Amino acid sequence: MNTLIAIGVLAVLVLVLEIINLRKLVIPATIIGLVGILGYTVCNITVVEAHHNNMFVSSRFANAFSSLFIALSIFLVGLSKDFYEKEFSKISDYISLKLFLLMGAICMVSFGNMAMFFLGLEILSITLYILCGADRKNIKSNESAMKYFLLGSFASGIILFGIALIYGATGSFDLVNIGAISATTTMPVWYQLGVVLIIIGMLFKIAAVPFHFWAPDVYQGAPNLTTALMSTLVKVTAVATLFKLSVNLLDKMPEQYTTVIVVIAILTMSVGNIMAIRQDNMKRLLAYSGISHAGFMMMALTALDTANATLFYYASAYAIAGIAAFTVLMAVCKNTKDELISNFNGLGFRNPTMAVILSIALLSMGGIPIFAGFFGKFFLFQQALSHGYLVLVIFGVINSIISIYYYLRIIIAMFTKQEEQEEQEEKITVPFSYQIIGIVAVTINIIIGLCPSLLLGFFK
Repeated sequence: MNTLIAIGVLAVLVLVLEIINLRKLVIPATIIGLVGILGYTVCNITVVEAHHNNMFVSSRFANAFSSLFIALSIFLVGLSKDFYEKEFSKISDYISLKLFLLMGAICMVSFGNMAMFFLGLEILSITLYILCGADRKNIKSNESAMKYFLLGSFASGIILFGIALIYGATGSFDLVNIGAISATTTMPVWYQLGVVLIIIGMLFKIAAVPFHFWAPDVYQGAPNLTTALMSTLVKVTAVATLFKLSVNLLDKMPEQYTTVIVVIAILTMSVGNIMAIRQDNMKRLLAYSGISHAGFMMMALTALDTANATLFYYASAYAIAGIAAFTVLMAVCKNTKDELISNFNGLGFRNPTMAVILSIALLSMGGIPIFAGFFGKFFLFQQALSHGYLVLVIFGVINSIISIYYYLRIIIAMFTKQEEQEEQEEKITVPFSYQIIGIVAVTINIIIGLCPSLLLGFFK
């Protein structure tokens, strides 16, 4: 709870700095504040306690994911100064919105009451609607915000209807009470219907098939930094929330439900990877890649009793690699009208550092040793096999191979297509903050790949 309060105070402080005309201190103060909050949260990761009549519950799971969210926010805030250099007068607005979004994300993994869950969901969603349309003079940004607002509102309505049905069946919003009632009482059919509606709404939030159609268009139209935010922080928040809801609500669901989840996970992995092969726009490719990774993370739903640590590790590996990839994307496409993959041709000769960072990020996403993405997939496959889901693991391996194909296509283009880009032979000037964040992100990825226990130890 102290973490949430501290972030709220920091968000208000950012707005106060704008009022007293200390705009240049906004980003340094935010980063320093988030680093301090991250240190506090990590030090108290084992603390388990409930606050305000079980509305907000601190646990290992909630604290670990909260720490991940704060770390990702530090990276995103660090990228903000150069990204918003043309709109620096509004920097406090953008930073405070990201901090409020962070508060919503923490509420979504720390709730003990369905009302707090929905409050966190709406805080996160509303700030995203604004950030998607932040580039007001760009019609694609306006389109992105409108699409996400309309479809996101429908998804939120479906989730709210599901919460209402669960309340009607149990007479409570409290997760502990709902679990106790469902364990000792024969539940009416609308309880199961309510759970299904909540799961459907969350599947939209993680862009799982068949609720994925919005993601490529919204990702492409949104400002690059907002797309990075959605692809990393928002996606892992939604997946962690889906996992927590599943742990607490699925006891009374029929056995066929797990089969449906497995089918959706297979379709999500397959559709995301197959569609990514056909893309010529880097943001759309990363959007479809993110869809496929959502399918991999859904594998954790087949092992609800043991997969919390594995899900946290995979989410961390994916999100950190995503930060690195989007850092390079923003650097390369800063002065271009689009984000075509052809912009990356010859990058290894024009800026070797950025090319190496993107290569490591893509190799990690593809599941190549020694990077963290490999071990994340290995642990998920291992747990799925231990629970008897051999077919799911086979499809996971096949989709990993498919993803390596289109990731390698980009890497090869960066290091072999210099001659096709003679007009772009000049070196790319990259802001120092981009270089630092990219290097730090891939370094962390390699470290947690070599020492998985650094993250898995949080749950022991």
